[in-house]
This record gives sequence, C-alpha cells and structure tokens, in this order.
Amino acid sequence: MKYITWILVFAAPLQIWSQFRLNEVDNWRDSAIRAVGGLVGLVPEGLVLLTTLAFLSAALKLTREQVLVQELPAVEGLARVSVVCIDKTGTITTGNIVFEGIEILDDTDESTVRAALGALADDPAANNTLTTIGDAVHPPKDWIAGALVPFDSSRKWKANAYEGRGTWYLGAPEMLASNNEALLAQVAQHADTGRRVMLVAHSSITAPTTDLPSDLTAIAIVLLREEVREDAAETLSYFREQGVRVIVISGDNPHTVGAIARVVGLDGREPIDARTMGTTVEEISQSLQRGNVFGRVSPEQKRTVVQALQEQGEVVAMTGDGVNDALALKRADIGIAMNNGAPATKAVAQLILLDGRFSHLPSVLAEGRRVIGNVERVANLFLAKNAMSLVAIIGAAVAGIQFPILPRHMTLISTVTIGIPAFILALGPNPRRYVPGLLKRVLSFAVPAGAIAGIAVVAANAVSDDNSGTGATMAALMSFFAILFILSRPLKGWKMALLLSMIGLAVTAYVTPLGSNFFGFTHDVTLTTRSAIVGGIAMVCISGVNRVRSRWLEEKPEGSSPN
Repeated sequence: MKYITWILVFAAPLQIWSQFRLNEVDNWRDSAIRAVGGLVGLVPEGLVLLTTLAFLSAALKLTREQVLVQELPAVEGLARVSVVCIDKTGTITTGNIVFEGIEILDDTDESTVRAALGALADDPAANNTLTTIGDAVHPPKDWIAGALVPFDSSRKWKANAYEGRGTWYLGAPEMLASNNEALLAQVAQHADTGRRVMLVAHSSITAPTTDLPSDLTAIAIVLLREEVREDAAETLSYFREQGVRVIVISGDNPHTVGAIARVVGLDGREPIDARTMGTTVEEISQSLQRGNVFGRVSPEQKRTVVQALQEQGEVVAMTGDGVNDALALKRADIGIAMNNGAPATKAVAQLILLDGRFSHLPSVLAEGRRVIGNVERVANLFLAKNAMSLVAIIGAAVAGIQFPILPRHMTLISTVTIGIPAFILALGPNPRRYVPGLLKRVLSFAVPAGAIAGIAVVAANAVSDDNSGTGATMAALMSFFAILFILSRPLKGWKMALLLSMIGLAVTAYVTPLGSNFFGFTHDVTLTTRSAIVGGIAMVCISGVNRVRSRWLEEKPEGSSPN
C-alpha cells in the first residue's frame, strides 16, 4: 500500500494534466471524468477489505472447530509454519496419567513408602502427576508437614520434612541420584517402555534446602504411564507429508520421551538429553542437527530452541499447556495453548485449542494455507488492475490522447473480472501448500500482466478510433479474463462456473440495450473486430508471461507456485 500511495502521488498530476490539456476550458467536466477514470484504477479499493475478510472467515471457521484465534495475524502466520515444536504431555499424550505401581529399592516397608508418597502428593499446588499419585495412595492423616522445598522445573524435585520422620523427596531419578548408575540403568529400562519414572528418597535432615543432603537415600521408584492420543500418529504423519518438521521438547526423561515418540511414528531411537546440549543458541543449533526428540529440557532451553530455529530461517509454532512452556510460546511465531493449560500459557498464545485436542492442528495449518493462498490470488487481481491503469495513464499522456476508459467502464471491469471473482476466490477452498516468496510471485505476474492489459487498452483505443471507450473496455475485459483464468487454475467445477458467469455478465452488459445505453457502448463491426484482435493478442501475451514466470520460478524453488 505504501508503494501504491507513492505511485498515486506521481500518476495523479500526470493524469490530470494530460486530460485537461486536451480539452477546452469549457469542457472541463469531460476532462475531470476521464482523469477520475484513470485514477480510480490505481486504488486497490477491495484488497484490504477482502484480505481482512479472508482472515476473519478463517478465524470464525477455526472457532467452529474448537480453535480460538486470539490474534488475527496468526492466521497468516499459520501458512508459513515450517517447524512445529510440541511438548509430550498434553500434546502427544492426553495428559491423563495412570499409576502403575511402586518398586522398593531397600528394606523400607511399602506401607511407609505409600504413606510418604501420599503426604508428598497432598499439596495445594499439586500438578496432574501429584494428583494421580495422591488418588492412588491417599494422604496419611498422622504425617505432620514441616519445612518444604516446592517443585521447580529446573530442579525437577520437591521435598517435605515431616515431624519425627525426616525429609522425603520426590522427583526425577537422574536429579536425585545422579551418581547411582545401577539405579539409573533400572530407570532407563522402564523409560524405554514409555513409562514415566519418579524416585522417592529420604534424608534424616529436618529442614530441607535447594541443595541435596549428603545422606539422601533412594527408597523406591514410582511407575507412571501416560495415555497416548489415538489421533496423534495420524496428526504427526500429516505434518510430515506437508513438509513440516516436528520436534518434541519435553521436560521428562529422554528415554520415556523417545519411547512415546516411537509409538506415534517419530524417530525416537536416539533421544537427546537436554542437559548435555548446553544453553546457548549456537550449542542448541548443533544439537538440533542431531535429532528431533529432546528430554529434560528446561523452560529456558525450550525458548532457546525456538530462537535457534528462528535464526535458521524457520517459522516456528509451539504447543504447550504448562507454565514451563510459556517462555517458548511467547518466543514462537505462533503459540498454541491448550484450554486446560495454565493461565500464563493461554495469555501468551495466539491460538487456544478449546477442547485440548492436538488433532485440530492439521485443520489449523490447512486453514492458514488456504487463506494465504487465496490472498495471493486476490492480490494478483488488484495489483494487475493498478499496473494496467498506470500504464494506460502513461500511454495516454505520451500519445496525447484522452484516457480511453471512463469511470463507468472501470466499474464494469472491476466488477466482473476483479470484485466478484476476488470475493469468491478469497473465501473458497485452496488446498495448495504454502511456498515462501509470495511478494515475488505476485509482482512477477501482476505487474507484467497488468502492463500488457494497459498497452492493450491504449492500442485498442488507437486502432478503433473511438472515444466512447468501447474498444478499450473490450480489450481490458479480455485481458483480465485471461488473468482470471490463470489465477483460477486448477479449473474445478465452481471455478469454471465463476469464470463463465463473469464472462456472461460482461457479454450481457455489451449486447443488451440496457447495458449498452448505461455504459455507452458503440456497436460497430469494425471496432469490435479490431478490439477483439488486440484483446486476443493481449491474452496470448499474458499467457506467455505466465509461462516465462513459471520457468523462472522453477529455477528458484523458494518462490515457486503451482498456478
């Protein structure tokens, strides 16, 4: 729009001067009308409206599919997504956790371990994991809690002192018992089957701190299993087919994440432990080249993963439901939160899955691509009209002739070749995949095609020696029907019906007495023949421009288009 404004600043004085210098002072009305006829064509009056309408229709459609769009520009961003980063819990899995049992590691009585687990789970800020454990073992009534260290996603453990019972710990085995290789090997065996494993440990201290005590003893492991979404494999398969990279970044054990990733069809054979990959963008960029499944990822690392991908030129969508996902969601180009997620996560997300179903994401991606593909078609139509008007203005000024198209003719051209078709195309289905380089594709077709139409307008007026605008309007209509034909491909039923109906409206306006009188058309065989020849040559040239452009874009795949 900025460039079109500058073109108007240049073209308006030229058009006004060229038209007024051709007429006597007392014929200023005709000059003004013809000047307006050219300037009207330079204003893409419907482009902003139809673009906004396309975005709004996408937002409404997604809402019906239980996806809330919180920021309208996110619809456009959806089309450009090249990487989807997903958290395991709540995305690949339903978030429902099943308590499978306890394995005692020393001679501690199981009833004591269950009591300790129940006491640790009796937490006002309990997450889904603690709630599941609490439901399975039930909190004891005679354990009096004292000092505590709450769970933290970077430490990955919590601790609570109990009167006369020391301090009990619950958390990730590799954090609480990092030096116990035998225990970690046992944990890895369970994790490789897709289980989540937590460690119960004990210390005699009565006032726990964020530092682990020297007498911390591993007591038991807790086995949990998450329910994998039935549609997760199909959803992730869709992303692969669409050329979208899927990266799993989870705070859980890498072996557990890898096992679940394999269940849904991702390559989780060699999951990467995020504790080994550093924290800088450069270090994480190197790790991203090694695989797509990461475990024990901290909230800060999740954000850095997104940043590293963005610096590689990727457009990143991030899904999550926990507070630890909020930083990454805010950094991502498109943040997608679950409706049952943390308020902080939903506050920074552009999209919210109202029913929490990951399977909506293919529809979300497809809708974004539909919108941006249709906006590209609409932009081609409007910018081609702008180019036609500019070339016709310059041509009329250089040739010293009256501008050949009157405002009423421009109304007909805009209505049947741009306005109505653009409205329908903006809202119609469009299954093609998004390819970067939209602006280059639009300019490489709309500008030369519009210029050819502008030349045809001036040429038709010259060869027909007609001031009524009939020949110029006919040449413009034929040129834009060729443009519309190219932009509507593939010509399925509704597109063919659209094209034929618009041609029918144009013919009706020309042949019927009412249309002819209103638009001031002249019915002359010679005029019609010459104008049709000029229009036909323009159609051939526009088709040639499209072929040349297609070959040029094929040599530059980043901007190719299947038009």
